[in-house]
Amino acid sequence: MHTNTSNSPNEDAVRQYLQSLQKNICETLSAQDGHASFIKDPWVREAGGGGVSATLSKGAVFEKAGVGFSEVSGTKLPPSASAQRPELAGRAWRAMGVSLVVHPDNPHIPTCHMNVRFFIAEKENEPPIWWFGGGFDLTPYYAYEEDCIHWHQTAKNACDPFGSSLYSESKAACDSYFFLPHRNETRGIGGVFFDDFHGEGFEHAFGFMQSVGNAFLKAYTPIVDKRKSEAFTDAQKQFQLYRRGRYVEFNLVHDRGTLFGLQSGGRTESILMSMPPQANWAYNYVPEEGTVEADFYKRYLQPQDWLGLN
Repeated sequence: MHTNTSNSPNEDAVRQYLQSLQKNICETLSAQDGHASFIKDPWVREAGGGGVSATLSKGAVFEKAGVGFSEVSGTKLPPSASAQRPELAGRAWRAMGVSLVVHPDNPHIPTCHMNVRFFIAEKENEPPIWWFGGGFDLTPYYAYEEDCIHWHQTAKNACDPFGSSLYSESKAACDSYFFLPHRNETRGIGGVFFDDFHGEGFEHAFGFMQSVGNAFLKAYTPIVDKRKSEAFTDAQKQFQLYRRGRYVEFNLVHDRGTLFGLQSGGRTESILMSMPPQANWAYNYVPEEGTVEADFYKRYLQPQDWLGLN
């Protein structure tokens, strides 16, 4: 958490970056899908702020994708934020960010999530408290080791210019955060996750957030291109739908962004845009021993050192 620095926060620059990031990601994913395009839905929040939710559905590659920009503000923080940060009590706040989730049709292409955000809380005659947060993580159904390595190497390349330990710290935070304790498994193969980040001042912290935001397409689109023509069976589709249930469980039970959005009177349609179009639950499902699915459970649902750094 940061108070004042010589380079005070430039909210206009952050807003412009986030809006251009949303536009670039929508254009790139739409071109990659080749069939469906994003429909933009601007919205206004009564309590302050608004945003644009862009959604793509029933594409040739992507069954559903949502890329949202939001900027919301208020005079009192919801419990999900102020409980951990009593020093924010009584401050007016603004939060802006881009958040996305992509649910591909082909089970060989992983689901992915990315989020970058900026938060500032102000009080008269006191310096502002601000920070950046964000990251991206990958949720495969039929995992390929080279894809996991590429994803993590791209994440490391984004982190390294801003601090030699940033990748390892952000990866550990991601593995810890995207974990379902009631299932004792990770949501996927992780990536990077950071919060309350102020680095060496505004310019440095903003630079890091941009580096992570810009790395997302470099990390994800090559995997999509490599896997989108893989043939799949109905049984593989059913396994994907079953595993998507874990995504729903995490988002509704554990995700702080979902809780913050709902508790702060956010727009429900935009907050729940991350949900898959279809998901299944099966009672006491256990993959058959010796199958690819059983191997997936053993190999890909616990934290791994993908880049062999330790």
